[in-house]
Amino acid sequence: MNHYPKLTIVVPCYNEEEVLPDTMKQLAEVLESLANSNLIREDSTLLFVDDGSRDRTWEIIETASAQKPHVKGVKLSRNAGHQNALLAGLSVASERSDCVISIDADLQDDIRVIRTFVEKYWQGYDIVYGVRDSRKTDTWFKRTTAEGFYWVMGKLGIQLIPNHADFRLMSKRALEELLNYKETNLFLRGIIPLLGFPSAKVYYDRKERLAGESKYPLKKMLAFALDGITSFSIAPIRFVTALGFITFILSAVVGIYAIVQELMGRTVSGWTSLILSIWLLGGLELMAVGLIGEYIGKIFKEVKRRPRYTIETNLYKTSRSSFASRKEE
Repeated sequence: MNHYPKLTIVVPCYNEEEVLPDTMKQLAEVLESLANSNLIREDSTLLFVDDGSRDRTWEIIETASAQKPHVKGVKLSRNAGHQNALLAGLSVASERSDCVISIDADLQDDIRVIRTFVEKYWQGYDIVYGVRDSRKTDTWFKRTTAEGFYWVMGKLGIQLIPNHADFRLMSKRALEELLNYKETNLFLRGIIPLLGFPSAKVYYDRKERLAGESKYPLKKMLAFALDGITSFSIAPIRFVTALGFITFILSAVVGIYAIVQELMGRTVSGWTSLILSIWLLGGLELMAVGLIGEYIGKIFKEVKRRPRYTIETNLYKTSRSSFASRKEE
C-alpha cells in the first residue's frame, strides 16, 4: 500500500489538558476511517506539538505516544507562539509525510471534512483550505472585527482566504516550498496563498470548544492582525506620509489665513484652537513614530536571525500504526 499517501495531522497545543484526550480519540477515528477506505497509508500519524504548556499537556502526549504508535509528539523548550509551534510541527512532519493537515486542538473545526481534504488531494490539489461557511457562532464584535480585518487586508493588496484560519491540507511539495520562507515575522495565512500551487476550498460550520477557554483573547487577536498587516504591506507607512503631507498643507493654509488676519487687524486670541492644534499634531506625531517603530522592530528581529523555536523533545519517527497492527491480529 506504499502508493497511498502518508498523512500527518499536526496539532499545536498550549495548555490543552482538558480537551486533549478527546481530541486524540476523535482524530484517531478519522485516521482509521481514512486508512480503511484506502485513502491514506496505515502508518499515518497524529503529531501533537506542545508549545511550552504549563499544565499536563506534554505528559498526556508522551503517555499516549508510548501506548499508541500512531500518536507522536514534539515538545518545544518554551512558548514560541501558535504560528511558530505550528511551523515546528509542519517542519518535523515534512520529513516523512506525503501530505499534512493542520488543525487546532480544541476541534472547533469540523473534522468530518478531513475526508474531503484528502479526496481533494487525490484530485491533484496541493493546498486545501478549510473555510468557515458562516460566523453565526461568533459574537457581533468578533464577527464585525474579523470582517473588517479581511476588508482592510484586501484594500492593502494582501490576498487572504476570508474566514480561513489554520485548518488546511498541504502536499509535500507545497510544504517544502513554505519552509523556504525564512522570515522571523511569520504570518502563515498570508504566505501560503503566495505559494501559487493548485488549491481548493472546503466549507464547513465551526463548532464550540470541547472544553477550556480560547487561547486568542482580544489582545492577542489585535496583535495578530497588526503583525499580519505590517508583515505584508508598507501601506500604513505611506498612509502616515500622506497624512503628514495633508497636515502640512492645512497648516500652511491656516498660517496664511493668520497672516492675513494679522495684517487686517482682526486677530483674536484663541486658547481652545491653540490647544486643539497642539493635541492633534502631537497625536499624529506619536502615531507616526509608533507605526514606524513597529516596522523598525520587525527589522530588528529579522536581522538577528534567531531560531523561531527550539525543539526540546522529538518523538516523531517511523513506525507502524495501531491500525495496521489491529488488522494483522
